[in-house]
Formats: sequence, structure tokens, C-alpha cells
Amino acid sequence: MKDLPTRPAVNPMAGNPFATRADAQQAAIDLTSPLLEAFSPGCARVTLGATGAHFHAAAADLEGLVRPFWGLAPLLAGGGQFYGIEKFVEGLQNGADPEHPEYWGPVTDRDQRMVESAAIGYALALAPEVFWDGMSQRGRDCLRDWLLNSLQQMPAPNNWNFFHVLVSLGLTRVGVDHDLSIIEANLDRLESWDMGNGWYRDGSKRQADHYIPFAMHFYGLIYAQYGPESDKARRDRFRERARTFAPQIAHWYAADGAALPYGRSLTYRFAHAGFWGTLAMAGEEALPWGEIRGLWARNLRWWSERPFTDPRGVMTIGYGYPQLTMAERYNSPGSPYWAMKAFAPLALPEDHPFWTAEEAAPQDRPQVVSLPEPGMVKFEDRGDVTVLAGGQQSPTFGRTAEKYNKFAYSTRYGFSVETEGRAFENGPFDNMLAFSEDGELAAVRCRETMARIGPDWLYSAWSPMPEVEVETWLLARAPWHLRLHRINTARHVQTVEGGFALRRDDPTPGPALQPEITASLARMVTAEDLSVIADVAAPLPGAKPRVPRMVMPEPNTNLLVSRTWVPQLTCALEPGLWSFGAWVHAGRHAAGDALPEVPQALPTAEDLAAMREGGEVIRVWDLPQD
Repeated sequence: MKDLPTRPAVNPMAGNPFATRADAQQAAIDLTSPLLEAFSPGCARVTLGATGAHFHAAAADLEGLVRPFWGLAPLLAGGGQFYGIEKFVEGLQNGADPEHPEYWGPVTDRDQRMVESAAIGYALALAPEVFWDGMSQRGRDCLRDWLLNSLQQMPAPNNWNFFHVLVSLGLTRVGVDHDLSIIEANLDRLESWDMGNGWYRDGSKRQADHYIPFAMHFYGLIYAQYGPESDKARRDRFRERARTFAPQIAHWYAADGAALPYGRSLTYRFAHAGFWGTLAMAGEEALPWGEIRGLWARNLRWWSERPFTDPRGVMTIGYGYPQLTMAERYNSPGSPYWAMKAFAPLALPEDHPFWTAEEAAPQDRPQVVSLPEPGMVKFEDRGDVTVLAGGQQSPTFGRTAEKYNKFAYSTRYGFSVETEGRAFENGPFDNMLAFSEDGELAAVRCRETMARIGPDWLYSAWSPMPEVEVETWLLARAPWHLRLHRINTARHVQTVEGGFALRRDDPTPGPALQPEITASLARMVTAEDLSVIADVAAPLPGAKPRVPRMVMPEPNTNLLVSRTWVPQLTCALEPGLWSFGAWVHAGRHAAGDALPEVPQALPTAEDLAAMREGGEVIRVWDLPQD
């Protein structure tokens, strides 16, 4: 009998140990190689799929061409090779040429092409002998003019200001004069978003997510390393902020390498590792080199085990698997290749301490840590990270409330997004409190009128709909956390509150898994995990009991797994003043492990009043007045 043909590994990084520089070089090559079959005849367009973004298709195809530069540029700068690089160089030459049929079009104000100009600037700064010298004179002239025009256009008022900075670094490296006053203004604006203690806002808004490490600090460290000597004071400030930031953002990483799924642009996946790589690129030992190497390598190994590519080996929109539900309107098929930012340390020689240091094991850390800048209280259980969250607000790019305003986020259980607004009856609502008047449309926490934080708690005041006011207290009691809510409603409303979403697998031979439902508790136990939510009477007026249940939300709502269970508590409220609470926990659980007991100790009403007035205002929430 003939052997059946073997199916190629879907994930090009599968099995890569990321133990050496050569391993990382191979990963960058393996991730980029599948793109070679998607080039247009003139090589200026790389079309990776049929889905669309809000911007022009030419810009989407430009993403497919140049986003791999985040990995190819350091690979080549460090002496590596990529067979097929000439296609990328030809694409630069033709795409920037106004007379070529595959011309990208000029950059305009707040244009997606401006985003991609940064990758081109990065490539010119790191490997000009390939990306600049490899073009014809006309190609260089056209790319020069295209980039110079981009500097005249207005960026979005956030991390986009760094795109001009990277273009400037590239133009400087290849000897093209340009107006440096534009760059100085961009840098001044970027520094105005410094919150202190190593944290930035991503613009003048209540937002501090992964764009702080993989954009603000990533680009700031590149400028610190390659910027002009005349701006040394600013470059030193970027370095100092990154050194202060590093031990804090390490709290967003689990022992197994998973980064905290939180905020927008999660389809960029292992771009999360880019911060650790640019620390090395800039020579900043913000933590011991072995720790930096470990945080970087463990994240990439975690991703090597996830099915995030299609059968061609091309990255897909999604997070733990291909999933359009969680996408933003600016995600095109080429967008995920921002993940290649992780490969910045390939620019470093093999004898750099980042590569020679022995990878350090995950470090012991305080179990509960308060992070007042992003508005988070973090705790750990068996190496997995949970954060309680509040105070942030994002522009409406898609599924905003789920990405920023849940009560808790987890490296092991991710979070879920709603498939539609009329999903109240069967929505996941994991780590959310949802309200509905008609039993169809759901309203949840989207923004807060006050957000405070203490050493192990958060307080927020918010309103899901007119005439419904809510106060919420979140208290870390690792491995559990406690939620208490006070609701003042002038409307008849239904409510649902969810715990953590748990992976739901196909049934195995034998009795099917069944949830445990009691008068006050909903719990699901699988072969590896458990998730539980237990109703508790809040120490506040109007205590209202709730009914537990277990739901199976629509598929493809969770970021990490395609099907889930979610334990929930439900009740209906008449107009009046009400309160209720919940103990919530999810964690690893093996056969034979004892079930964790629900805690009993509650704060007093006086304790809650003190939290309402005490602690400190969450810094990202407390916008400076113009």
C-alpha cells in the first residue's frame, strides 16, 4: 500500500525551539517564504486573501509586501539570507513609481500607506545595501519622492507619529536630505503622551494596551539606537522609560510564554515579543539578559504551538486561530505580518549577550501587583496571569468593550467577543455584567465616570444605558477574585454576569461532561481546567440573589479556542437600588485534584466606601486637561 501524502505543517514555526539565533533566523525565513507565491507580476502587490479592510486594496497589498520587512530587515542586517528577497526589492521599485501599473498611490493624511512607510524606513535604516542599493537609479528616485511626500502628510494623533520618525532614519541612512523640523514635532508630540513610570498613552485618550510595548517603546528604542547624536537627550529619555517599563510589562506574560490578550490589534500576535527584542537591539539590559531572552523565546514557542496560519502557511486574521469576529476594520489579509517585529534581535551578532546568555526560567514574582498606569491589578495561579481591569476606553474600531472593558482578562482563557448586538440570551459575556430591557439587545461597561485603583482592588462607576447607574468593586483574592456591584435603575432590566470561558471539546467516549449547577454556583470541570462563578450577597443595600446557569456561546467567539462553556449568573431587576456579587475563579485542574472552596470573607460596606474615595485615580483614565 502506498503511503498517503503527508499534510504540511500549518504553522511554519511548529517545532522550532527558539534556542539559538539560527532557530530564529529559520523562523523568519519560514514565515516569509509562503508569501513568494502571492506576488503580482510587477511584485509591488502581495495579495494574501479576499477579505477587505476600510482602506484601499492597494494599501492592503502594500501591507503584504512590506510588513515582512520587520523581520527581513534585521535578518539581512545580521548577515542572514533570504532567497527571494529580490522580489521584495523589485516591488519597492515598481510600487513607488507613478508610471508603473502597480503604483501604490501617494500617501495622504491619515493614510494606511503612511503606516507601511515605517517598515520601508526601517528596512533602509538597517539594510540599505539590500533595499536601496539593490534598486535602479529610477527606483531609488521614485522611492525617495514617495517617502518625502509621506513626511508632508498628517499622521493620526497616536503612535502613528513614529512612522515619520522611522522614515527619517531610513532616509538619513541612504543620504536623502529632508525636513527634520517635521520629525522634531512628531517626537515632541509623542513625548507629550508620557504618563510617567515608563508608561505612555497611545495618544490623548484613555488607552494603554499592547501598543505601548510593541509601538511606543519599540519605535522609541529604535530611535534611541539609530537616531542622531544631536538628539542624545531625547534618545536617553526613551531608553530610561523603557528600562522602567520592562519589569512592569513582564507581569503581562505567563510562565508558559503567553502574553495577556488585551486591547486592539491582537492579530499582530507575537509582535508582543518585539519589545524584548528591541531592548536587545538597543543594548538595554533592563532585566538580566537571560530573563529578556526567556520572555522573548517563551512567547515565540507558545505561538509555535498555535494554528494561526492557513494551509499555505500564510498568517491569518485572528489570534489563537483564524477568526474574523475579533478583527478591527483596519485588518487586511497582510496585517498580521506586524508579528515580524519579534525578529528585531536578528540584527545582532551571534556573540551579543542576548544570544549568548542562558535563557532564564520564569521568575518568581509577587502574587498580586497593582499597575496604576493601565488600571490593572494582576495576580497569578500556577504560572497563569489574570488581570482585573478598569479605566480604559478605545475608539470604536470593533468589539471595543470586550477588548478593554471586561472585569478580568487571562493569559490562559483569553476573552470572548459578541457575534452581534442582539445576543443577550446566549452571549458569552465572560467577565462582563450585561443589561437588557428586551432580552435581545445587550448593554455592558464601555466607559467609566470614575476609575480608582488600590493595592489589590479597583473601583469604577459606569452606566450601561440611560437611567441605570452602576458601581463595581473588583478585589483580587488569588486564585479567586471578588466582584461586587451596586445598581440604581429606573428601568426594568434583565442582567447576566459571566465567569471565564472554558474550552469545550468534542465529546469523548463515555459519559458527556456535565456542568455542576447548584442554588448559588455554576461550575464546569474538564480534563485540564475548571471555571466557576458563585453568587454572593453584597454587603450593600438591596441584596439580590441570582440564578446560576452554564451556556455554550456561539462558536468562534473566544480568542483562544473555537468553542466554549461560560458559567453565568442571571436575575431581573425592577426599578430601585440593588446589589449583588460573585466569587469568580478559573484555573488548571487535573483528575484527582480537590475542587477549590469558595471563599467566605467579604469586605464591609465601610471598606467599600473607603475604596470609592481612596486609592488613586487610574492614570490612563485621568486625562490631562488641555
